[in-house]
Amino acid sequence: MPTWVLGVVVGFALVAIPMAAVLAQDVRPAPFTVVETGRGYPTLQQAVDAVGDRQATIEIAEGNWRQCAVQSAGTITYRAANPGKSLLGGTACEGKALLVLRGRAARVEGLILADVNVPDGNGAGIRLEQGVLNVSQTWFRDSQQGILTGNDTASEMMIDKSTFTRLGTCENAAGCAHSIYAGDYGRVVVTRSRFEQGRGGHYVKSRAARTVVENSSFDDSHGNGTNYMIDLPNGGSGAIRGNWFVQGADKENWGTFIAIGAENAQYSSDGLVIEGNDARLVPGLSRKPAFIGDWTGDKLAIGRNTLGPGVKPFEAR
Repeated sequence: MPTWVLGVVVGFALVAIPMAAVLAQDVRPAPFTVVETGRGYPTLQQAVDAVGDRQATIEIAEGNWRQCAVQSAGTITYRAANPGKSLLGGTACEGKALLVLRGRAARVEGLILADVNVPDGNGAGIRLEQGVLNVSQTWFRDSQQGILTGNDTASEMMIDKSTFTRLGTCENAAGCAHSIYAGDYGRVVVTRSRFEQGRGGHYVKSRAARTVVENSSFDDSHGNGTNYMIDLPNGGSGAIRGNWFVQGADKENWGTFIAIGAENAQYSSDGLVIEGNDARLVPGLSRKPAFIGDWTGDKLAIGRNTLGPGVKPFEAR
């Protein structure tokens, strides 16, 4: 081979190899992938629109994504590729939430939903307007609301193994926001979840006909201007069982841990089970709240609960 030809070949190789490496670095997987088709999308909304009225799973890659989406149809699972490593935050679709849900059903798994604040004070990780919702292993933090729902008596919301941190506010004209605020739903179930460091409002407020809160913890020791741990303002049946409650010093309303029917006894609370709970004040705090405050006069099924010093078992309001 002539010397000049060899020089050209070698020179081309030296140029081509680095260029290939650069091109390879630019080929990155899309952050939002519809699992059933394998197709990736640059925005969460594009992935949701691609699912349409079908049933599918959207896998969300590791990273902090300033993205939100509105689901108006179908059944969608929003799943972190690596639980606890995929964050949606800092923006709100329709001025409401990171996920605005009004399809048939949705499931949220392993995500972090954070940093949502909107002018009316109701910025949420999830705004559930209708349909069934399942949430598991998800962290809601540093927003005005964790989950806020509309009314859908034919549907239910179930939350398991999830954490709610630094949520709630009572500083806006729209009224108080809460870690969870469920409207008039058929059933709301919260299990094996943690509530902590509230910033106002209640930790769980549910207007549902049936509410179940079991095996969860409510750590209000670092709360700021909080109210009740659990508020069932419309009454309702269900169970509050096997939970751990600590009331902190900085309270907007410390009169009771659990409030039943404080606004309107729309649903009977006959048979509402409240048992197996542990409730106490932070060390050094001297006050006398009631564990249960009842505005209904219904026949609650109150079993044995372990109460710390100063906590009264029950008060009729």
